[in-house]
Amino acid sequence: MFSFLLQVDSTAVAQASGEKVESVLGMLTKGGPIMIPLGILFALMVYFFTERFLVIKKASLVDDNFMNQIRDHIVNGNISGARSVAKSAPHPIAKMIDKGLQRIGKPIDAIEKSMDNVGKLELYKMEKNLSIISVIARIAPLFGFVGTIIGLVILLKEFATISNPSISQIADAMYIKLITSATGLIIGMLAFLGYNFLDTQINRMANRMEAASSEFIDILQEPTKQ
Repeated sequence: MFSFLLQVDSTAVAQASGEKVESVLGMLTKGGPIMIPLGILFALMVYFFTERFLVIKKASLVDDNFMNQIRDHIVNGNISGARSVAKSAPHPIAKMIDKGLQRIGKPIDAIEKSMDNVGKLELYKMEKNLSIISVIARIAPLFGFVGTIIGLVILLKEFATISNPSISQIADAMYIKLITSATGLIIGMLAFLGYNFLDTQINRMANRMEAASSEFIDILQEPTKQ
């Protein structure tokens, strides 16, 4: 008896959840053709956010002892060993330090400039396609508003042929037409949050690169062991 009640309850819950999913999907499909570009924008936003997040996360994996290893090799006069450490690390700081190691023997200003150029290039690589998320954050709400306006224009034209439309009919019709605006705003909000999150991570990485560059210049000015 108890197992039968559990089966009945689980069936009811499954049916309720199924009805909820169907109602949400059905509500979205009622948004009209404008939901197609909104769906494309959402898919693009998810793709580029995930792709940039993985790239930035990989670039941020810097060993805490990296600069200590570079210092030890440089102080001991082992430049080739320092370059081996830098080349074995895949993050942008290592590429920047390796460029500085290649310029050892030249004036400090030339070394700093070459490292800055590499740092800017690496930051550009991390920022690639980030602007697409920013564009989606701006145009998704506009698509939603356009869909709502077009829907309301069509709705008013349809109601013009009805002698006495009821309040419920008007409310239901307007409710459906506002779906595109709500969808566009949600997509725009998610894209905006995603863009700012990734931009913050890039700025944090830029600060780490600047700190590593300053530390490297200080190491070069330390006396070496002969």
